[in-house]
Amino acid sequence: MNRLIASVMVALIAPAAGACEVRSGPTAPVVVELYTSEGCDSCPPADRWLSSLKGRAGVVALAFHVDYWDRLGWVDRFASAAHTQRQQQRQRTSGARFIYTPQVIANGIDWRRWPDALPAQVPSTVALVLSRRGSQLQAQVTPTPQSPAELSGYWAVVEHGQVSRVGAGENRGATLHHDHVVRAYQAVGAWHGPRVLAWEASPAPANERTVVFVVEDAVTGRPLQAASLAC
Repeated sequence: MNRLIASVMVALIAPAAGACEVRSGPTAPVVVELYTSEGCDSCPPADRWLSSLKGRAGVVALAFHVDYWDRLGWVDRFASAAHTQRQQQRQRTSGARFIYTPQVIANGIDWRRWPDALPAQVPSTVALVLSRRGSQLQAQVTPTPQSPAELSGYWAVVEHGQVSRVGAGENRGATLHHDHVVRAYQAVGAWHGPRVLAWEASPAPANERTVVFVVEDAVTGRPLQAASLAC
C-alpha cells in the first residue's frame, strides 16, 4: 500500500506512551460543521446547539471560527483564515448561495433545519481506522467498490470547554462557552485507492481535546466516513 504522509505538530491531551484505536462501522457518522464567530451576535445560539451534540452517538461536530468578523470590533482568538477558506470552498459544493454565520453544513449540505433535525446516517463506502501510538496519529483509509474514484479528507483537533469574555463588537459584555472548537486543521488533497495518512502529535495537558479525521468525496465534498479519537 502506498503511503501518503501529511505531518503537522498538534497538541493532544493523550499521554505520550501507549496506544489506542477506533474503527469505523457500517454507517458513517453525520459530520456537522458550524461556521461561527465570537463577533457575530446571532452565533451564540448556534454555538450552544453545537455543544448539545457533545457525546451524541453517530455525530462528529466541528466549530470552524472564521476570521472575516475580526475587523468589526472583536478579534476571535479561535478564528483562522484557513477556516474561512474552507467555508468558501464548501459554498461551491454545499448548495449555499453565499457564505454566512452562523452556517451549519451537515454531511456536506447547507443545512437550514438545525436545531430541529440532522440528516440521517447512511451506509459508508469507506473503511477507516484511526489510531494513536505514542505521538503518532494514523488514519488508514480503505475504499470499497462503491467508493468514489477520488477521495480527499482533513484532520482536525477540536477542543471543548473554552470560555471567552467578549470585550467589544456585537457580543460586547457576553461570556461565551464553546465546545468542538477546531484548534488545528489540515486538508488532505485528492487521492485514489487505499491510503495511510499520519500526523505527528505532541502531548500537552490542556482543555479536553479530540482528534478527528474525515474522509470525503473529492468531487462533491460530501463526507463518506469520519472518526474521533479522544485517548
